[in-house]
Amino acid sequence: MVLAAGRGERLRPLTDRIPKPLVTVAGKPLIAWHLERLAAGGCREAVANVSHLAQQIVNFLQTSGSGVRVAVSREAEPLETAGGIAQALPLLGREPFLLVNGDIYCEIDFRKLLAHRLGDNLAHLVLVPNPAHRAQGDFSLDAGVIGNGGTPRYTYAGVAVMSPRLVESVKRGDKAPLAPLLRAGADQRLITGELFGGLWQDVGTLERLAELEKQLSSRDETR
Repeated sequence: MVLAAGRGERLRPLTDRIPKPLVTVAGKPLIAWHLERLAAGGCREAVANVSHLAQQIVNFLQTSGSGVRVAVSREAEPLETAGGIAQALPLLGREPFLLVNGDIYCEIDFRKLLAHRLGDNLAHLVLVPNPAHRAQGDFSLDAGVIGNGGTPRYTYAGVAVMSPRLVESVKRGDKAPLAPLLRAGADQRLITGELFGGLWQDVGTLERLAELEKQLSSRDETR
């Protein structure tokens, strides 16, 4: 599932006319980077939730040519992350699924995550070293188990393998954030994780978008 329903307030005025997942970096929409990497990892079916400027995303998905067939879960207004997942469960089914935030750029290998088995756990999170804007991090990681306390702490990358059981308390149509559910699962030691050290960027502001564009451009110039 690609989370693509957000309003993108901190990217305004850009997102007044373009939904956040269609913001381009290195000449390609963010969601296109995700779909290409999902296809390369062996994914053939996905779900995207849409709300703000939804039809632009739907039109793009119909013509993207990524090789991934994407079903659309519509939200009259953004339901936040857990609410969006709960709304999409009829499309996702009962098995664990790969979850990707639509407003990040990440070069992680999706193939490994698509093959990940949760067992009795509720989720498996990808963490990254803390960026400057999130210096305190989100979670600790000890022997592959996610915790709420302890050090060192890392930032949730917006990429996870998730069981539908994680959102079973959320009613369809309700707004609900994901973080409290992850923290409750971590308290029960039912969430595992891994640290990713490659290129990752939260494209949440115009400044961070420009920073990522500069990184990718400088890489191209040295090839």
